[in-house]
Amino acid sequence: MNTEYQVTGMTCSHCERAIASELDQLSDVEAIDVSAATGRLLVRSSVPLDDAAVLAAVEEAGYTAARVKA
Repeated sequence: MNTEYQVTGMTCSHCERAIASELDQLSDVEAIDVSAATGRLLVRSSVPLDDAAVLAAVEEAGYTAARVKA
């Protein structure tokens, strides 16, 4: 299951790594694709993700995010 988020405030690869590092701590996350160039974050998991936990992890890294509606 893939869930996409729009992230505000990313400007470089350091930003990408900070977000990925926080999301790596969530147990249900299997893969992360984060791009400062597009401002997008794609999170793959085998179960539905807790959006609040993903958004809190992004915020902990110093950024804001919103889920992209399909």
